[in-house]
Amino acid sequence: MPGRSRALGARRGGGGFTLIEILIVVTIIGILVTLAQPSFHRAVTAAREAALKENLFVFRDVIDQFYADHTKYPESLSELVDKGYIRRIPKDPITDSADTWLLVPATDDQGQPVGIYDVRSGSDRTAQDGSRFSDW
Repeated sequence: MPGRSRALGARRGGGGFTLIEILIVVTIIGILVTLAQPSFHRAVTAAREAALKENLFVFRDVIDQFYADHTKYPESLSELVDKGYIRRIPKDPITDSADTWLLVPATDDQGQPVGIYDVRSGSDRTAQDGSRFSDW
């Protein structure tokens, strides 16, 4: 009927969404993103920590293999690559660099360094469990 006004919220032709509906959906999406972000950040951090643990395990295993084969410790990480123990020096996933590894020297009876005994992360940051990455 031409004289009657349409009811509030009624649509003409039903072909689109009202501004209120769009604002409600955008608000709900914003709330969901806000709730998911901390969980996503924790998951990324946990993945980096797991990658660091794996890299350290591989380094230590390879150093032990090198020592078993040569009865001496490698002089550098690049020696492990040169002799085929690893393909390349991996990045420290915490510092995102292959140049920040802390090298723990092996020492002889007089306390002189005689190669690399251990490798640690060069990061000064703290892990989710409260320990320092450089202590792993």
